[in-house]
Amino acid sequence: MSIRDYELSQHIAGQLYTFHSLVLAAMRRADGENLERLKTAFPSAWEELKARYNAPGGILPGDPERCAHCQQYH
Repeated sequence: MSIRDYELSQHIAGQLYTFHSLVLAAMRRADGENLERLKTAFPSAWEELKARYNAPGGILPGDPERCAHCQQYH
């Protein structure tokens, strides 16, 4: 870790991000070794990230937003 990493963590912590959103963001930005660590630590988050990445608009069946999204096109 560098002082820059530490300073960035202070900035990020001051925002209104949820823990889950930070884990997903970390997975998107991670190099190979760190991604493997994150996948091991948070397997369900990894599965959800993959599913949402491949779903139109990131919306999965059962999401409350799915109904509103579908109604836009009817």
